Amino acid sequence: MALSIEDVTSALSSVMDPELRAPITTLDMVGDISVSDSSLAVEIRLTIVGCPAADTIERDVRQALSGVAGERSVELTVGVMTTDQRTSLITRLRKGKSPTNPFTPDSLTRVIAVTSGKGGVGKSSITVNLAAAVSRQGFSVGIIDADVFGFSIPGLLGIPGLQPTRIDDMMLPPVAHDIKVLSIGMFLGSEQAVAWRGPLLHRTLEQFLTDSYFGDLDFLFLDLPPGTGDIAISVGQLLPHAEILVVTTPQPSASDVAWRSGDVARQTGQTVLGVIENMSGVTLADGTRLDVFGSGGGQAVAERLKVPLLGSLPLSQSLREAGDRGVPLVIGEPGNAVSNQLHDIASAIVQGGKSKVGVKLPVSLV
Repeated sequence: MALSIEDVTSALSSVMDPELRAPITTLDMVGDISVSDSSLAVEIRLTIVGCPAADTIERDVRQALSGVAGERSVELTVGVMTTDQRTSLITRLRKGKSPTNPFTPDSLTRVIAVTSGKGGVGKSSITVNLAAAVSRQGFSVGIIDADVFGFSIPGLLGIPGLQPTRIDDMMLPPVAHDIKVLSIGMFLGSEQAVAWRGPLLHRTLEQFLTDSYFGDLDFLFLDLPPGTGDIAISVGQLLPHAEILVVTTPQPSASDVAWRSGDVARQTGQTVLGVIENMSGVTLADGTRLDVFGSGGGQAVAERLKVPLLGSLPLSQSLREAGDRGVPLVIGEPGNAVSNQLHDIASAIVQGGKSKVGVKLPVSLV
């Protein structure tokens, strides 16, 4: 069977780098290819020494080559990019620019910031489930865990302790459940607490935006800390076009302060997309409704902010257990009633917000 270098390259174009989410052929990760009647030799160049995706890439390359090699023996050499090759790749990924925040008002990425007036309302659980639900609709999704003091996103997605891959000065966010994730918790020891003042908090968020490579995202979710402090103000400065979701529980002690996070966002030019009430009443087996945390708080916040109440999620043991397992409920139990509600909210988010029609498409080389 005749086999050309073009045939081999075409086969290898199906192999994706799991972190960069692009074919290895467009990332200059394919080196020399040699074809003879009896053998096929291919060189693959990983981005860095100790690349965490090395085993996956090698497996996928061997599988792709086996489909075209026929009776030929396959010799695969796995090496590492040179400094110049790596620099060239970073330049291409950044489209020839110095490190900068790619999530500008002109980008095609919609930034959804999830906030609350107080802690303990389930904001992080809602963030990961909405992100997962939007991802399951076919969109490219990322999450930045901006709750520096109370980071929990890595654990909720089942990747505690996983760190970003570094290609020189560029960070590649780990991927969990098809979502790219970045959190301060990925840089700290399990027993290390954060005690930072405003300027350092601002710089951390700025670095997350500028030094990381998320690729071309459709949606970027931010899990914000509760209240209206430094991070909320920094998000207003760095991402003034962000759309805000306000999460509250039904009781007055939560709803009476939840509206303030939305109000502060508006003061910085952001748009409040809607309100989500969490831990609302549940119906018991005998039909009795139990309002553990009262009722009406979500609607009260929505009316005060003059935005829609996007959903009212009942107090859910399944949602809590899914977070403990590190698998979003919408993925682990797609038929669950709360999962269905979360999918409905995700659909409302996708259909809401400002239209991107007419926004100039970015030119990407990878």
